[in-house]
Parts: sequence; structure tokens; C-alpha cells
Amino acid sequence: MSIPAFDLARGKETDVCLIVEGCYPYVLGGVAGWLDWLMRSQPELTFSVVSIVSGKGPRESKYVFPDNLLRFCELDLQGPPPTFRARPFKPGEADVQRVVQILDRFARTGQLEALDDLLHWLRNPQMPPTFHELTQSEFSWRVVTGLYARLMPHASFLDFFWAWHTLIRGLLATAMFPLPRARIYHTISTGYAGLFAARAFLETGHRTILTEHGIYTNERRLEILMADWIVDTVDKGLRLNDPRMDLRDLWIRVFESYARACYEACETVTTLYSDNQTLQVNLGAPRHKLAVIPNGIDLAHFGSVAPPRQDAPPTMAMVGRVVPIKDVKTFIAAAAAVRHAVPGLRAPILGPLDEDPAYFAECRQMVADLGLESIVRFEGRVDVKQWLSSIHVVVLTSLSEAQPLTLLEAGAAGIPCVTTNVGSCREILLGREDEEPAYGAGGIVTDVVAPEQIAEGVIALLTNAQLRQEMGERLQRRVRRFYSSERASNAYRRLYREPAASDGASSWQE
Repeated sequence: MSIPAFDLARGKETDVCLIVEGCYPYVLGGVAGWLDWLMRSQPELTFSVVSIVSGKGPRESKYVFPDNLLRFCELDLQGPPPTFRARPFKPGEADVQRVVQILDRFARTGQLEALDDLLHWLRNPQMPPTFHELTQSEFSWRVVTGLYARLMPHASFLDFFWAWHTLIRGLLATAMFPLPRARIYHTISTGYAGLFAARAFLETGHRTILTEHGIYTNERRLEILMADWIVDTVDKGLRLNDPRMDLRDLWIRVFESYARACYEACETVTTLYSDNQTLQVNLGAPRHKLAVIPNGIDLAHFGSVAPPRQDAPPTMAMVGRVVPIKDVKTFIAAAAAVRHAVPGLRAPILGPLDEDPAYFAECRQMVADLGLESIVRFEGRVDVKQWLSSIHVVVLTSLSEAQPLTLLEAGAAGIPCVTTNVGSCREILLGREDEEPAYGAGGIVTDVVAPEQIAEGVIALLTNAQLRQEMGERLQRRVRRFYSSERASNAYRRLYREPAASDGASSWQE
């Protein structure tokens, strides 16, 4: 069952409306945990949350809502249940052609003006159409055939029909959902959440902000390119500039259009680390809107961790969920190589085991096949702080990350890390190019899916206590300087209080 909506604000305006897709309050940690932290770090502000979901499947909150969260609601991309009325919806051919033209323009360009035209048409003062009339009627059939002729005439109509049926339901559900009243609209990604924020800007003119942890559009592009349920029907050969659109192209193009609309609508586009900004610019974000606000952690909480005892067994640990994106198998393979160079090795895996049972079974079988049962242990969900005092090196083998708190927590405790070169990992361990003062390397960065490199880095640190201490201290200094929870909280407090200047220079940016 869905989490019940509530409105303690009684319809009045909250300070901030947070818009999030698919995580809060259903997932512990990650972006959901960050959202919970953000609200609690701004107790003087009131919040609404619009949580975007798909379907009415069972969901439960993993969080006790903070006291300043006054409104919560779920936006279902499948749309509301059908509603019927006595007076029929009878759009003319001019309406069909207008909607086809608007949707074609928006899918191709992501222009905010095209979204505005669609919103105006949906709010027909004589008789606004219902969601059911727009998605399951003769009108919707005429629209989809008209769009097929414009967008994908060289590919399978059946494939186009079902793809567009899904896409248009999400678009219309986002466009027609009741808009909570707020002073500021803050979306935590592009995609449907960004589309909702763009709509909020158009309808209210209020300040709109985007914070990207990972780059949503790129993540969707990778999923679409790897999806085995999408069948290509247009043979483009080796031509790189073939203008014909196939099914994968359609999915990617639509999500890119949502991103462009969101970037255009938002006053400020923040991210966690500077490398993301190149991707944002490539996707259409104006450079003058960009800013970096890194995540922060409680330095006092993790800074009080004592180092391992002199007689503690050498320990490399992975902190993270046992899921494919974390590439746990590379960690296991690296541990198999390290054990030959480091006697008495321990390699615990600290994180939830229940998110992908099939993958966990594969990892457990791999440990058995390599004879690592006494070295690699799956500890499940743990209190990380309680473990840090027994860990010499933290290892991250992820295929994709944004700004992993694992590295910040290890750094606050003075523990060096070995990590793949994803997300902000390089920036955390080695520092930004403009870091002043330059603290030096706080660990070792490797390629992805490179167990040999991971093993070499771990061996270098476990067999050299001086190097391990020096790197741990460098990382600790960097984390204390740039990644405190207080610093991050103050940056968002100023962001909510002070609009960005037209030239991008803002007093909330440190």
C-alpha cells in the first residue's frame, strides 16, 4: 500500500517543496538519507515533499518524518484512476494537430516554451480534459499516430505505441498533479522530478533549484542502451549522423528534453562535485547557473574513532550494498589476490544483503569457490562507526557513484581508501585541481573492474604503516576542510535565503 498523504500546512505555502523520484522515504541511505538530513539541518524552514512513484505497489517509509515536514504526497506516473463525466470530451482536428505539434517540439528540443504551451492547453477553461481522456480515447490514438509520423516513421509502430503510451502517461501525470504551494521548489534530479519543477516555475514564477547527485539523464541513457527489452528496428549501419529515430533514440531524446526544460527553469543548478558540471553543460545547463555544494558529514561523530590496535589483523573492508553497481565481485577477487601478500587478512563486506538476493547468492558462491570463507564475511547492515576502529583500508569498487559518504566517513576517521575512478572519488582522495592548500593523496584511485589494481593498492597500504598513516592524515585534513555537515548545511541555508545573481556569483557559494 502507498504511504498516506498528509498536509499539516492545511494548504498554506511551505518554505521549500522537495521533489524526488523513486527514493525518499522508501530507501535507507543515499539520496533519501541526504534528503532526511537536509530537512533536519534546516529546522527553521518548513518543507513539502512530492515523491514520484510508478504504480500502487507496496511501499513503506524507512524514516520517521522530521517535525518540519508538513506535507507529503505521492505522484504516481501511471496517473490517477479513471474519472468520467456526463459531458463528453470532443476535441477537434485543430486540437489534435496542436497537441501533436507541441509534443513533437518538446520531445525534440525540451524548450520551456513548448512545455508552457502544453500546460496552457491542458487547462482549457471551457473543459479541461481528464487524464483518462488524454491517454485512452480516440483523441489519444490520433495524437499517437500523428507523433509516429513525425518522430519515428522508419521504425516499428507497435514499439512506438507502447513506448509513447508509457512516456505520455508519465508526462501528463506530472503535468496534471496538484501543485503544492511553496516559496521555493527544489528538485533532486532532472527526469520527471525536474519536469515537475519546470512546471512549478511556469505556473508560479517562484524560485526553482536543482541539486544533482548523479546525472539522471546519463544514468537513464546507460540503462536504455543496455536494456534487452528494447529492439532496434532501424538499421543505421556505421552512419553517425543518421537522422532517423529508433526506439532507444526516442527514450533517450525524451529524457534529454526533460533535462533541458529543468535546466532552463532552474535559477541555480548545484551538484556535489566539479566533474559533474561538464556533463550538465553538455546536456544544456547554462554555465552561469552552475555551483558545487559537496555533501557533508558529522566530523565529531566519525573523528572520534580510534585507530586499530597494534595487534589487530590487517583489514580491508568494503562498505556498501551487495548489488551489481557496487561490483562486489571485484572486491572479492582483489581480496583473493591480497591474501597471498598479507598474512592474516580480513575482508569484511558491510552493507545490506537483501536488495538483490540473486546477486548476493552469486557473490557468496564466488567466496566459496575461491576458498575465502574465513577472510571475506558478509556482515549485513551494521553501525559503520563501530567497525571503523578495526579497519586499516576502506575499499570501494563501484561501477558508478556520485559522492560516496563511505569515503568521507573513512576520511574523517583518518583511514586511507582505495577506490575506483567514478563520481567524485578522485576528487575526494586526491583533491580538486584548485585545492588550496593542496593536501596530497589520501588514497589510491584505480580503473573500474580492475581487481589487480585494487589488490596492488591495498597491498601497498597494508604493508607500509607509514604510507597508510600519511594518506589517512591527508584525507582527514581534506574532509575536515571541505566536507563537514555544518558547511553543507550553511550553504543550503544561504541558497534558500539568497537568490543567485545574474552573473552566477552568489554570496551563498563559498
